[in-house]
Amino acid sequence: MADAPSLTDPTKLYADIDTPEQYLKGAGLDSEMDSPADLGADSYRGSGRLAGRKALITGGDSGIGGATAIAFAREGADVAIVHLPEEQSDADRIVQLIEAEGRTALSIPGDITDAAFCRDLVAKTVEGLGGIDVLVNNAGKQQHVEDLTDLTDDEFDATMKTNVYAMFWITKAALPHLPAGSSIINTTSIQAYAPSDYLVHYAMTKAAINNFSKGLAQQLAPKGIRVNAVAPGPIWTPLQPAGGQPPEALPDAGSQTPVGRWGQPAELAGAFVFLASAEATYVVGETLNVNGGMPTP
Repeated sequence: MADAPSLTDPTKLYADIDTPEQYLKGAGLDSEMDSPADLGADSYRGSGRLAGRKALITGGDSGIGGATAIAFAREGADVAIVHLPEEQSDADRIVQLIEAEGRTALSIPGDITDAAFCRDLVAKTVEGLGGIDVLVNNAGKQQHVEDLTDLTDDEFDATMKTNVYAMFWITKAALPHLPAGSSIINTTSIQAYAPSDYLVHYAMTKAAINNFSKGLAQQLAPKGIRVNAVAPGPIWTPLQPAGGQPPEALPDAGSQTPVGRWGQPAELAGAFVFLASAEATYVVGETLNVNGGMPTP
């Protein structure tokens, strides 16, 4: 008699995780969340799909980037993660999880709104890992602003530099080091297609990321380098209680999706693994939506 199939109802998954009203100062830490996000540390199982690969992940200390770093290591990759200096405690945890898989881990603290640092972090990755063949531009800045007249020039500038300029600077610096067979994966968002009225400046950067990814994919495909994007929906990460959403919206955010809940970073990791792996050799210029069923163009 065959074993019964192991099925998971996505509408019931993570029912034990509450998302209460909370405000985190600064960029926010996983360790400070009242309900920590699931990064897949206890659940992700690798199968050697990225054996010997060398990956650079911005925002790799927590959230989607942290979950991706864990998954990449368990698939056999060495991983460098980039993060703000104040996020070092979260980064240390991810480094430990990477090293527990017998892989090389690099923690590179700094501010990606600085062009010189963006170039330097690529150089440090190449030196520390012996090369680079997967680039994940994941770090992002999201702050809710209810009225455009309240959006300061400094906030607008910081969001553009974090989400768009840094992606350009890092990708440009990495290109001379990426051999044929490499993969670039950029994190966009459902906001690129369905912008919230209080995230106008953030949403426009995500649309730019989507467009950049598709245009660059055409340029680099003949060189054997694949460029793709992942578009998350509402995902429970430190970015959300650190001003990404109004605190009072946190308990119900995600309920608008057909699945009816927040997504967790662990549910994104497989998408990045797929796009980085040889399983996706004919996937170029794709935006892979992981958003609980929210319609996209």
